[in-house]
Amino acid sequence: MSLTGLCQICEAATATRTCDRCGRAVCDDHWDERARACSGCAAGRG
Repeated sequence: MSLTGLCQICEAATATRTCDRCGRAVCDDHWDERARACSGCAAGRG
């Protein structure tokens, strides 16, 4: 899947992934590989 646009958390970096839990497009800095979710969902704030 190809993503375009900005991270929906920081709104500064290019989004590279989509969270399966909440659907947000996020950058690498806001992706938690261990949880396989965005940083918000991984921290329980999704």
